[in-house]
Amino acid sequence: MAWKLDSDRPIYAQILEVMQLRIIAGVYRSGEKIPSVRELAAEAGVNPNTMQKALAELEKEGLVMAQRTSGRIVTEDMEMIKQTREQLAREQVQEFIDKMEKLGFNKKEVVALLEQMEVKDE
Repeated sequence: MAWKLDSDRPIYAQILEVMQLRIIAGVYRSGEKIPSVRELAAEAGVNPNTMQKALAELEKEGLVMAQRTSGRIVTEDMEMIKQTREQLAREQVQEFIDKMEKLGFNKKEVVALLEQMEVKDE
């Protein structure tokens, strides 16, 4: 996943979202060490302090854990990862619903439109 950061929202919040997505998508697997702050900052093109702030927030959420001498690892709590995945999905769905309502669609019309769409299978 590419780092597509814009100036509309705080950079650390966008980094947080990218890292959450990478964890729930399995880019960083449960129990796996994630790259260092400096490595991630260089990859994203941001200041290491900004990356540190985002990773500290991931620690508060419980998705990553700091280990004194070996950096950070992704939680082994699969329920935590599942809950984060569902929370992010709900946020995306709510954002979609809000936009559809602004376009004048009601729930029935949205469901009908979704049923007409083709789903991509990987």
